Amino acid sequence: MIHLPGGAFLMGSDRFYPEEAPARRVQVDGFRIDETPVTNRDFARFVEATGHVTLAEIAPDPKDYPGMDPAMAQAGSLLFQRTGGPVSLDDYSQWWQFSVGTDWRHPHGPDSRIDGLEDHPVVHVAYQDAEAYARWAGKALPTEAEWEYAARGGLDDADYAWGDELAPGGAMLANYWQGAFPYGNTLADGYERTSPVRTYPANGHGLFDMIGNVWEWTTDWFAQPRIERKAKGSCCVPANPRGGTKRESLDPATPDIPIPRKVLKGGSHLCAANYCQRYRPAARHAQAVDSATSHIGFRCIIRDKKGTRP
Repeated sequence: MIHLPGGAFLMGSDRFYPEEAPARRVQVDGFRIDETPVTNRDFARFVEATGHVTLAEIAPDPKDYPGMDPAMAQAGSLLFQRTGGPVSLDDYSQWWQFSVGTDWRHPHGPDSRIDGLEDHPVVHVAYQDAEAYARWAGKALPTEAEWEYAARGGLDDADYAWGDELAPGGAMLANYWQGAFPYGNTLADGYERTSPVRTYPANGHGLFDMIGNVWEWTTDWFAQPRIERKAKGSCCVPANPRGGTKRESLDPATPDIPIPRKVLKGGSHLCAANYCQRYRPAARHAQAVDSATSHIGFRCIIRDKKGTRP
């Protein structure tokens, strides 16, 4: 783990997606954070020690999902599949499929294994799985503000974790999609799916894979950022900001299935210039807590004792 002393930084961005705005100065207390996302090797130790069964390994109860086809009540997870050519980018069902038997041990489909992928980030973990691992490890999941502070690596208001140019001099500095999503990945970075942690350079704080590779869970409920204004004449900035409420995080598009959503950070190997330019510290995405996919992982923190965050 790397210790970060905390401090003030400019959170969010006014230059990309509306859910990131407005950019505002906030402060976080000190904490230690994992150098890398939790790997398959790490997660296997946890499962061996605790017998934990991930959500993707448990068949859903149709009673919890009104209108669900009972035939779909099988254990599995969402798996990305390239399309054969251009498709409407408004229809994610073109490239996401529910894959029966896919889980953290079988990341690329029911017949796949994690042999040889021990140093890749664990995927197909729902929020409750990440939280269970953190408790077992004596750690916690970061807030959105803590995560973003760490990801910026000391570069205040830069678009990327390394500056304002995505690929300076053509250098691939993170695992993201090169080419036309979701069919034309040129693999300029060398990877179709996840990559081993520490493949790309660390950021200014010595942290790896804060950008790309896999999205990472945070503990904040997803909502439009609150603007916590400092008192007139005060030199202080809002400290340790948190996200919205559980109720605010509900997706208005699915009123019959009120599943709360957490904030994901960092983007993944599926973020591309023509779709989801979220390979940036300020980027954020709402994810239902009961969802596991082939591009979501996590890392943990330990807050300094003086820290005030839960």
